[in-house]
Order: sequence, then C-alpha cells, then structure tokens
Amino acid sequence: MPDWVKNENQANDLRRKTINARGESIFEKPSFRKSAQYHRCLICVNGFYEHHHKNGKKFPFFIQIENREPMNLAGLWNNWTNKQTGEILKTFSIVTVKANPFMADIHNNPRLNESRMPLILSDDNADLWIHTSSNSKDMDRIKSLIKSSQTNLIAHTVHPLRGKHSFENSPKASEVFLYNDLNSLF
Repeated sequence: MPDWVKNENQANDLRRKTINARGESIFEKPSFRKSAQYHRCLICVNGFYEHHHKNGKKFPFFIQIENREPMNLAGLWNNWTNKQTGEILKTFSIVTVKANPFMADIHNNPRLNESRMPLILSDDNADLWIHTSSNSKDMDRIKSLIKSSQTNLIAHTVHPLRGKHSFENSPKASEVFLYNDLNSLF
C-alpha cells in the first residue's frame, strides 16, 4: 500500500490492484515507484499456486523449483499508516514478469493479454535485489533482473484453493489432487 493513500476506503479499492506488481513498470507506476527504489524485499516460499483454464473451468496447480528447495520471489514492501486509527499496515506486493513457456502453459487465463509469473531470483540475484542504492549503475543492474525465470520448475494439480473442498492454509493444500476433466499437462 503506497504511503500516499489517504484513507481506508481508498486503501480497500487499491488493495486488489497491488497484490502483484508488473516488473516492467514498477519504476514508473506511482503505486510502486518508491518501493521499487527503496523497499525491495524477498518473499521466500516453497512454491506458489496458479490456475489453469480449460473448457470454462479453473484447475489449481502448485508450482515448485525442480529440486523442491525454497525459492526467492522478488517483492516490494511499504508501511501504510491509517490516519484515522493510527494503525500501521505492513504491506507487500509480488513482482511479476512475462511467463516462461512452462508457466505460460499453466497460467493461461483467457481474460489476460499475456501469461505472468512471479519474478524468481537466484541467491546471488536475491542479494542484489535487496541492496538499496540510488546509484544509477546499481539500478540498471536491478532492472536487468526483471525477466522471465529460466529456473526449472515442476507442477501438479491440487484440491480447490477456495470453497468447501479447500484445505485453506495448511500443508494438505499443496498435495497432489487429480481432476478427471483435465488431461495431465505435466
């Protein structure tokens, strides 16, 4: 949540639009510009979820690095103070990039112009990503990181992520679940 957001209503309107940040425009967009320059972070995960669309249905996938090691996703953070209550909200966005071919097969939402994926950083690139500098050479190096990952990924379908059949935020949410309506993609 950018610190210039005036009130809770404006924050609620903007919240959905700032869950992800398109890497190609984070240094220009007012919602992300300050965080892109000064508040970059890592979001360490074991994997992430995306939906595949087929015949009007959505099928959730769990995606991991091939060796199943944790991965570093590029993120942006900011603290936002609710001026009415004084509450400080610690917020972050996941930086996304154009999907690599593997992810494009999964993240095929027909409502989007292109498939996207989180920006996955190697350990070396993760160190550079979180290094704060206003030096133009360093900023050019950071901008050069914003591209599709060539990391080898694996994926499998999982139970629905929402609704009465979901496992919500539990380890079972990442377990393999097969759908009769979906021929195996991977």
